[in-house]
Amino acid sequence: MAYESAKALFVAWISLISNFFLTLIKIGFGLLFHSTALIADGVHNGGDVIASVATIGSMKLSNHPADREHPYGHGKAEDISTAFIGIILIAAAAFLIFEAISSLFGPVSEVSVWALLAAILSTAWKWALYVYTHRAAIRYHSKSLQATASDHLADIYASLAAALGLSIGWIGRVLDIPYSHFSDPIAGIVVSLLVLRIAIIMMVKSTNVLMESSVDEKKQEEYKEVFLSFPQVKKIDILRAREHGNSILIDAQIRLPASYNIQEGDDITEEIRQKVMSRFPDVEEVLIHINPWYEGREIIEPDSVPNLKK
Repeated sequence: MAYESAKALFVAWISLISNFFLTLIKIGFGLLFHSTALIADGVHNGGDVIASVATIGSMKLSNHPADREHPYGHGKAEDISTAFIGIILIAAAAFLIFEAISSLFGPVSEVSVWALLAAILSTAWKWALYVYTHRAAIRYHSKSLQATASDHLADIYASLAAALGLSIGWIGRVLDIPYSHFSDPIAGIVVSLLVLRIAIIMMVKSTNVLMESSVDEKKQEEYKEVFLSFPQVKKIDILRAREHGNSILIDAQIRLPASYNIQEGDDITEEIRQKVMSRFPDVEEVLIHINPWYEGREIIEPDSVPNLKK
């Protein structure tokens, strides 16, 4: 586990260094060749540098063991980082929209082929970075890396918009096509809305985890199947599963024959726990409470079983 955390942290450092140099390239070329799209894309990348720093910090914090103040560990640090990245993306999208609208009414600047090449290079670089980070996020079960990968994907859209706008503007200047200079800001507005959509999705997911929302019903049904695969389990009174950082915590109340003694009940619950955790590697803890089951007798729900409204 420590080895995987170290590998995930290495991927985060690659993202940070790449974002730093891409920011310098985009803003530098944008200022040099007076490209509004490239400057805006560079500022967006500057936000990614901040996000990458937050990701690295949260990953280090989430790996700290549980202590007296945090008995469940520090796993949610990554969800806080994901929410922070979402806020940065929303701010970046708002800035890009503002810059694009301003460009529609600003003075027309000639498009440089060097600015266009910088946008194309940035797009290719970001695509490679996205694929690399996305695969690492799946391999190491890291939400922070997945959020960073989503950020890279948003950058690809932004860089593509800049490249497309600069391409049309450059071709329009060469062929003297009227109104072609509007292509850059219009593309920037469309892509900024896509960036905003990704940011909102990230914010909703991370907020759900921080508010102890349940995992989806399909996943809960899979957990129930494992419980009911044991013939000793006569009924599941309740099964709740929630995300905690990169892990899943399960609480369950099950019915076992009332004739079982404490040792037998403990043995069965331990078998269930091991089978669930073996089948689902992301499940970190399974707490099982036993209620008695009497054959032929009506089951009366205990007070500990809440009446959950759907």
